[in-house]
Amino acid sequence: MLESREEELTTVRVQDPRVQNEGSWNSYVDYKIFLHTNSKAFTAKTSCVRRRYREFVWLRRQLQKNAGLVPVPELPGKSTFFVGSTDEFIEKRRQGLQQFLEKVVQNVVLLSDSRLHLFLQSQLSVPEIEACVQGQGSQTVTEAILHYAMSNCGWVQEEESRPTLLPGGGVHGSCASLGATQGLSCLETLPHWSDFGMDDAHSDSPDEPAEPLGGQQEMH
Repeated sequence: MLESREEELTTVRVQDPRVQNEGSWNSYVDYKIFLHTNSKAFTAKTSCVRRRYREFVWLRRQLQKNAGLVPVPELPGKSTFFVGSTDEFIEKRRQGLQQFLEKVVQNVVLLSDSRLHLFLQSQLSVPEIEACVQGQGSQTVTEAILHYAMSNCGWVQEEESRPTLLPGGGVHGSCASLGATQGLSCLETLPHWSDFGMDDAHSDSPDEPAEPLGGQQEMH
């Protein structure tokens, strides 16, 4: 009697755009990335992080460098002067970021890049991801992901008012879990780079100081 192999499925969602440092010159928007999978390619089967657009730009650039001739999906385009409300722009960008990740996680070649896994399953900054991948950090890639998944702090207070029941019976207020491990939630730290979707074209370096916002707002 032949054993039926379980189909590998990966669900990724870009949700909950939030303005950080609202009202200040270095306001930016970040997005929650929720991932749930039964794929053996991932260390954590459920994870949740927050990332901003500039980090997506960095990720795509790195994936393209390492993928050779394999095409990397496009990110939502930049518009210097967006016609419409800020909310409409953010929603359009959110949809584009989700479509980007949905295509990336279905590509076997791109899935082999450790930077992608740290981007999706840890809250390490871009310099920390690079250090980890190059073996210059205090943890391996797997250790960094496991450490994040088992961290029981961060946005617990934020999520407790909106508990999420994950497939298979998740934990109240939890955003990351590993298979049968119980009571795991994810550590939430906010990025430090300025971005309201307006300064992404100013520099190729994701950690360059932000341009002050003022006057006509430009959305890239």
